Amino acid sequence: MEKYPFIFSDERKYRIRRHLAFWTFWWIFQAFLYSFIAWNSNGRYNERLIIAFIESFIFTWSHMFLAYALMYFVIPRFLLQQRYWATAVLTVTLFLVTAWISVLLGNYIINPIINILADRGYVFRDEMKPIIIHRSMMGGLRGGLTTAGIAASIKLMKHWYIKEQRNLQLQKENVESQLQLLKAQVHPHFLFNTLNNIYSHTQDTAPVAARLITGLSDILRFILYEGNNSLVPLAKELQMIRDYIELEKIRYGNRLELHLELPDDTADLYITPLLLLPLIENSFKHGASSMLDQPWINMRVTLQDTRMHMKLVNGKTGAAQPLKSSGIGIKNVKTRLDLLYPGKHEFYITNEEEVFILNLKMELSESLPCL
Repeated sequence: MEKYPFIFSDERKYRIRRHLAFWTFWWIFQAFLYSFIAWNSNGRYNERLIIAFIESFIFTWSHMFLAYALMYFVIPRFLLQQRYWATAVLTVTLFLVTAWISVLLGNYIINPIINILADRGYVFRDEMKPIIIHRSMMGGLRGGLTTAGIAASIKLMKHWYIKEQRNLQLQKENVESQLQLLKAQVHPHFLFNTLNNIYSHTQDTAPVAARLITGLSDILRFILYEGNNSLVPLAKELQMIRDYIELEKIRYGNRLELHLELPDDTADLYITPLLLLPLIENSFKHGASSMLDQPWINMRVTLQDTRMHMKLVNGKTGAAQPLKSSGIGIKNVKTRLDLLYPGKHEFYITNEEEVFILNLKMELSESLPCL
C-alpha cells in the first residue's frame, strides 16, 4: 500500500488531492458530455458549453452529497455491518433527498446565473431551457447515481484490498513468528518435566526459588499452548499477567510499590494472546528497573460491556525519551493492534520526565472465531 500513496494513503494531503482530482474530472467530463447531448446543432455550441459547465459545476455539489453520504455513512455503518435492509432504505432516501437538492440548486442558483449571462449577452435565450422540478430532479440524479456508484465502488474495492493486504501481512507475520518459535523452542514435555524436577528439589530448601519456578512454568505453558491461538479467554491473559508480576515482585522485594487492579469477572470475553504482556514488561524494564529508589507501577484494567480499558502508569528517571527508546515491545503491540483491531482500539502514550502513562481502550470479542 505504501507503493501507491495517492490511492491508498490516509494522509491528509493525499486524500485532498485524490478527492480534488476525482471531482474535477467528473465536473469537466459531465460538462462536455451533456453539452453535446443538449446541443441543437444551431452553430452556437460555445454558448451551450458555458451553460453545461455551469450546470455541471452546480449539480456536482448534489452528487458530492450523495457520494459522501454513501461512502462515509451508509457503507461503513450499515453495509459493512451486514445491515442490508437499513442500507437499502437509507440509499433510497438519499436518492430522493439528492433529487430535491438538485431542484433547489436548479431553480435558485442555476437559473439566476444563466439569466444574468443572457442579459449580458454571453448566451442566447434560446439556448436556455426552463428548469422545472422534473428536469432538475433528473439532472441531479442522472449524474448523482453514476458518480455515487463509482465512488461507492472505489470505496468498497479499497476497503477489500486493504483488508486483503492486512490478512496477507498477518499470515506473513504468523509464519515468521512460528519459524522464530521453532528455532527457540525446547520440547514442552522435556522443559516442564525439568522444571518440575527442579521444583521438587527446591520447595523445602529454597521456597522462593520454588515459587519462581512455578510462576515461570505457568507463563511458559501459556506461551507454548495458548500463544499460537488467535484468541484466548481474557481471564487466562490476565492470570498470566498476574504470574508475571508475581515473578517481578520477588525480584524487587520490598522496594517495589505496586498497585494492581484487575477485574474478577471477565464475562467470557476473548483477547489476542500475549497482547498485554509487552506493555507490562516495558513498565518494569524501562521504568521500575531504572529507578534506584522507590520504583512504582500502577495498573488498572476495567470492563464496560465488551470494551476494555487498561491504564498503566510507572515512574521513571531522567528526561522524557523518544518512544522508540522503550524497545520493540510497544512498537509491536501498536502494529498488532492496527492489524487485528482496526477501528476498534485507542492507544495513547504520555511520556513525561518522571512518569510514563499508557492508555489502551479496545473492543473485545464475545466468542471464538468460527473455524
